[in-house]
Amino acid sequence: MKTIANQKLIPWLITGAVLLLVALDQTLKLYIRTHYTLGEAHEILPFFQLCFVENNGMAFGIQWLPKWCLTAFRIVMVAILGWYIHRLIKHNARPWFVAMITLITAGALGNIIDCVFYGRLFGYETWFYGRVVDMLYFPLIHNAAGETLFFRPVFNLADSYITIAVFAIILFFRSDLNDSLDNHK
Repeated sequence: MKTIANQKLIPWLITGAVLLLVALDQTLKLYIRTHYTLGEAHEILPFFQLCFVENNGMAFGIQWLPKWCLTAFRIVMVAILGWYIHRLIKHNARPWFVAMITLITAGALGNIIDCVFYGRLFGYETWFYGRVVDMLYFPLIHNAAGETLFFRPVFNLADSYITIAVFAIILFFRSDLNDSLDNHK
């Protein structure tokens, strides 16, 4: 009886987790977007800065698809991830593996919101052509001239969710991923 009650609770917990993670991501993005000028940076610690950068493409600014195609692709992937989470729950997948897929979903959804709404909301573009707000910068290693040698990318919380989850899946949940894909054939 406990298992049945827990099974019905899991989708609500996952939905709540996604909403919380997206809310954290969007709150920070909106704060940066409304309180910083483009390119503005503030040092928080010697190895960490908050700065306002906009990304028009994918990770690291890579642009190999038209913007609307990239946004549509992201939306389709979130729908597929939602279906996949549903299947994982139905097949009693390990909770931590489901949590990693949930992190990826929340991260993708957080960046979709930027792409779909920010261009229109902030008046620089139309629907589906918004730019993703990035703000987390960790310049860890510098040369003698003070130029950052490592770590140059600026990213956001949504990117962090995706990166952490992908690395965790690669390191700890490869067999879960393989089993879940075999079960779905």
